[in-house]
Amino acid sequence: MAFCCNKPCSANSHLLGSDFWRPFKIPKLRYVKKGQYDVSRRASKVLAFFGLTTPPYKLDALEPYLSQKTLEMHWGAHHRDYVEGLNEQLKNNDPLYGYTLDELVKVTYNNGNPLIEFNNAAQVWNHDFFWESMQPGGGNMPREGVLRQIEKDFGSFTNFREKFVDAALTLFGSGWIWLVLKTKEKRLAVVKTSNAINPFLWGDIPIINLDMWEHAYYLDYKDEKGKYVNTFMNNLISWDAATVRLARAQAFVNLGEPKIPVA
Repeated sequence: MAFCCNKPCSANSHLLGSDFWRPFKIPKLRYVKKGQYDVSRRASKVLAFFGLTTPPYKLDALEPYLSQKTLEMHWGAHHRDYVEGLNEQLKNNDPLYGYTLDELVKVTYNNGNPLIEFNNAAQVWNHDFFWESMQPGGGNMPREGVLRQIEKDFGSFTNFREKFVDAALTLFGSGWIWLVLKTKEKRLAVVKTSNAINPFLWGDIPIINLDMWEHAYYLDYKDEKGKYVNTFMNNLISWDAATVRLARAQAFVNLGEPKIPVA
């Protein structure tokens, strides 16, 4: 059932409420008439919409690295527009009622032929995840199992950091940078996606993401994307959230050693 939530959430609440690691059979969509689709799995009638999820910290809590003005614009305007746009689209599309946000992103991606609802749905998901990929007092180095997993898969933390920063600075146009767990290869990797694309669409499990749309950084950093990316790595990235997300991912993917402690 679709959910509506406008209360502050903990750093791992999006992860714990998400089912992106589970196999999801995409329903077959049959075009009926303009603006409507029939699906093989009929959704129940649900008069509920998705809500604007607040970041797990006050809007001034990331200063001086991201200003309250940026958060008010980014979360309060852009993120809100995606939520409201999605709800407006769902209002006229009964077959899409009843999906979780994870399912909605996957079904509207439509095997690479996105429906009109996809961009808004995916951007709502991506932004919820982005707010929880940062924390006040963030940055520095990950600890224990997360650090050992990064060292195992990238050779060193320095190598990982260089790959992440380089991916951000070489992304063409707008999009996202992700640290993901590749389920088939059973290793961490850095990937970049354009526009609203989310790597869980092809089976990766997101661990951290960074918004590289211009509205994410322009008020504070103007054209200095490098400064924005390095500030994210040095002062904002939430290794606490990454620890919880990787521990949960490990429950679904047998990584072997090292084990990622939760407590």
